[in-house]
Amino acid sequence: MRSLIQAALAVIIACALLFYASSALDDTRGASGADVITIYNWGEYIDPDLLKRFTEETGIKVIYETFDSNEAMLVKVQQGGSNYDVVVPSEYTIEIMKEQNLLIPLDHSKLPNLANIDPYFLDLSFDPGNRYSVPYFWGTVGIVFNPNMIEEHLTFESWQDLWDPSLRDKVFLVDGVREVIGMGLNSIGESLNAKDEELLRKATERLKQLAPNVKGVIGDEITPLMVNNEAAVALTFSGQAADMMWENEELDYRVPKEGSNLWFDNFVIPITAKNIDGAHKFINFMLDAEVAAQNTEFVGYSTPNKAALELLDEEIVNDERFYPPEEVREHLEVYENLGKEWLGKYFEAFLEFKMSL
Repeated sequence: MRSLIQAALAVIIACALLFYASSALDDTRGASGADVITIYNWGEYIDPDLLKRFTEETGIKVIYETFDSNEAMLVKVQQGGSNYDVVVPSEYTIEIMKEQNLLIPLDHSKLPNLANIDPYFLDLSFDPGNRYSVPYFWGTVGIVFNPNMIEEHLTFESWQDLWDPSLRDKVFLVDGVREVIGMGLNSIGESLNAKDEELLRKATERLKQLAPNVKGVIGDEITPLMVNNEAAVALTFSGQAADMMWENEELDYRVPKEGSNLWFDNFVIPITAKNIDGAHKFINFMLDAEVAAQNTEFVGYSTPNKAALELLDEEIVNDERFYPPEEVREHLEVYENLGKEWLGKYFEAFLEFKMSL
């Protein structure tokens, strides 16, 4: 009898503990009052010390989650199961979110530090008047390479260098549909936003010809692999290249002359937000000049915060590989919202290419 009673008590205690844990988890997930905000951002895309500082200054606790693609983030917001207060999508995704009524208009009166942003990065085509978004980081897509591991004639001033036979099994590609297909289109002299089946077919066939040189199509692990000289060349983002170059001084970065992507990541407040006031406080905090400068040094991407640039080392802001002048930027393209049909075709082309590896 005693054993039965003890067993019953154990079950009751276990159930109570599970109920408490579940309640606590629910409280955290749904915590969206004045004391908690939930942020959904790319991996390794903020200085963790700044999250602590924000909490210390405001008393608002930060729950921080990450995603690895705009598409994955979009699905989570569309499903509405998580109470994200601040999300960081790229420009073409903002267009999609606007069309689907997934964003809450910003109250600019609560964002006085918006004045720190360079006007060049405001009022862009994907969000006129910045009604829904605030610039976070910007950059390009290009080629990072180790000159000591390749033939001297390869400069990567042109995309065509990627197809050089000497690079067999020496090239990493970032695992991104728009990046890889866009590169394929640029390599044949076409727009990375092309909506033409013949051009998409030509770009896919051109990418298949690259297959012998491709060592892998990978995500964030591309950084340590390039740092450790596991490959000679990689298609990647400018900020990711900067991180690699910080740890491996032999590496260099180029944006080919045929053109490439000029991208912008932005703060938005999704329809899932429960703490809208806290979201505005966080965005305004991140727009502070000193905060933005610290974050830029940690993340390695280019900041649109003009006031922050004045606090950064001249060596950083004068490096035209990562802060290309406006005349260079004019030859780059922003990803446009292709629409569901054409995005599907780009995905099909990307899958066809990867199956050829």
